[in-house]
Amino acid sequence: MQTPIEAIKSLFGSFSNATITTIDKLPQAGSERHYFRLHTSNGNFIATHGANIKENETFIYFSKLFAEKGLRTASVLAVTADKSLYIQQDFGTTSLLDVLEQKGCTDEVYGLYRQSLEQLVLLQLKGHEGLDYKKCLTNASFGKEAIMADLLYFKYYFLDALRRPYDKQKLIKDFEALSNYLAHTEYKFFMFRDFQSRNIMVDANNEIHFIDYQGGMKGAPQYDVASLLWQAKANLSDDWKQRLLQDYMHAFEKIIAQPIDKDIFRSQYNGYVLIRLLQVLGAYGFRGLFERKAHFLTSIPLALQNLQWFITHQHVGIALPEFKKVLDICTSDEVIAEFTPVQATAVTPLLVTISSFSFIKNGYPKDDTGNGGGFVFDMRGILNPGRFDDYKHLSGLDKPVKDFLEQQTKMPDFLNSMFSVVDISVEEYIKRGFEHLTINFGCTGGQHRSVYAAEALARHLRNKFKVKIELSHTNKANWKTERVIPN
Repeated sequence: MQTPIEAIKSLFGSFSNATITTIDKLPQAGSERHYFRLHTSNGNFIATHGANIKENETFIYFSKLFAEKGLRTASVLAVTADKSLYIQQDFGTTSLLDVLEQKGCTDEVYGLYRQSLEQLVLLQLKGHEGLDYKKCLTNASFGKEAIMADLLYFKYYFLDALRRPYDKQKLIKDFEALSNYLAHTEYKFFMFRDFQSRNIMVDANNEIHFIDYQGGMKGAPQYDVASLLWQAKANLSDDWKQRLLQDYMHAFEKIIAQPIDKDIFRSQYNGYVLIRLLQVLGAYGFRGLFERKAHFLTSIPLALQNLQWFITHQHVGIALPEFKKVLDICTSDEVIAEFTPVQATAVTPLLVTISSFSFIKNGYPKDDTGNGGGFVFDMRGILNPGRFDDYKHLSGLDKPVKDFLEQQTKMPDFLNSMFSVVDISVEEYIKRGFEHLTINFGCTGGQHRSVYAAEALARHLRNKFKVKIELSHTNKANWKTERVIPN
């Protein structure tokens, strides 16, 4: 039986004579699919392996149809007979979110957002023509049932976790009223479903391309616009949101060659903004409150602030009294404060010293702070990349080792648990004016697992608490960094 790498090479050879120089395993996203970047003499390609054949079939079908229409989606170049593996175009490593984070809210970035919305209109309208919605991955259309599912997702995984009183029956009736209202949207075309800046790639020519559209279905075009403009991580200004919505409506009118009722269009758009904001909160609640994944917990305050601004300044067009009460609960200062971590300021005395070390070479790092406390985490329970020839000459700073630890070990589970423990002390130390906290990570050689964990914690604490960090890798002088070539 072929290994995944052997299967990729065999499939690639079925359509190209180019030489594959390297194959990088990419980090997994939200799905169970595995991605590989193929570096070849003819450029790069993406190989995708997934056990969910229906999901693969949907992506392949959409991609073929969209490619025939010249839309900004990936061309699928080869597929195995069982459809568990396929190779597609590679649009590079830079997403629209990456550009926004690197360059900020500049005219150039605004232009990329406008281009994304103009190409979205083409995908929604041209992609809709001749599309067999029976081939969709889940629902054929985003109707009342799907809208209710998103609302209930929010209810069960976020609202109920707050343990605040509300009238459940009245809320369900309001959910049904909102679902009915939005299900009768005037326009229904292809809906991307997860149209956000991470799924928009920007190439070297500043042209945008779409990925991960296999969840698409028939639905209201406003939903995708809401998904992009109200993405919590992007945190676009109200001015940008309003201007980009106008740009989108103008492009939409141009393609359908007739005017739209902008007041109705905007009212329904606001309804889908609300649905999207709540669906995202449900996802953050599930991943953060139930699965205890720190990254999602830190996203909740921004999502709540987004929701707070929206319900203060916008209206969905129908009266929903119990729903309004629930939204007021979620966006209260008390609830937002629950999820907002204490953050250090310029005068906060706390310094967190983080070190990696080798149990064999140099032992526990000396604590010169006089604090006499802190944490020591033994990383030797995690599978050691240093046992494998491909990683012996690398360290926890190198991407191949990071990918190995993230994809093939229990390191993510370890980090999530460790973050939860350390966060308690950091938050209390900031509140109580403590000056030092020492955290050490040890492994056999102090080169792979401990280094990766120390770097991950430093990044986490900077992002969440804005605290001062001193990071050191105490065994770096002894790292094995030269590849040994056998005779």
